[in-house]
Amino acid sequence: MNPDEIEVALQSAFDRCDTASCPLTEQQKQILLQAVEELMYQLPDLPAIEAVESDTANPLDELTPDQRQCFLQFVKAQEQQNRPWKVKLLDDWLQERASGSVQFIRDRYGPQWLNRLKPGHFAKYAGEGEEVLKLKVGDHIEVSNSLWEWVQENGPCSREWFACTVIRVEETGEGTNAAIDCIIRFNNGAEYEIQSMYGWNRYNWRWPQP
Repeated sequence: MNPDEIEVALQSAFDRCDTASCPLTEQQKQILLQAVEELMYQLPDLPAIEAVESDTANPLDELTPDQRQCFLQFVKAQEQQNRPWKVKLLDDWLQERASGSVQFIRDRYGPQWLNRLKPGHFAKYAGEGEEVLKLKVGDHIEVSNSLWEWVQENGPCSREWFACTVIRVEETGEGTNAAIDCIIRFNNGAEYEIQSMYGWNRYNWRWPQP
């Protein structure tokens, strides 16, 4: 099983917990999802982790403009409702349910196309000041060293990117002053708090480059 298929299985288990009148909290669900994802990356012998996608082309480029607009609207709608959009599609396919306006993804492109699509691919089609994907606990992102040191294009300290994992997402303020703050954890275990992820610090982080 690849990570997406495991996430679908976990979501199915969450639904069973709801049906059995013993629902998990959102925090518990995120902890389980994060734990499984970290385990997958710690087991290099798993075929799904060994497989390295050599095709770096953006799968979104393969859609027609109308298809791409429809698909991005679907993704944004799912994200706004805090629903994993990829899990929703895969679950529809496994349960043989129609996927509405994005049924064409299954009919014309299939799961291989979906598995090639990574968070970093969405950046190309995000409008200025607009996010297609919402940051969630467990997301892998990259942050720039300009967060903690003075960086100049031609200076002694150049811009570098470091991999990390989002371990906390918190909304602060109200109305027009509302902002999203995050705590991230680097691979060495160090943690760092970043304020205004979608505001003045947006320049200092990115989704992992495909």
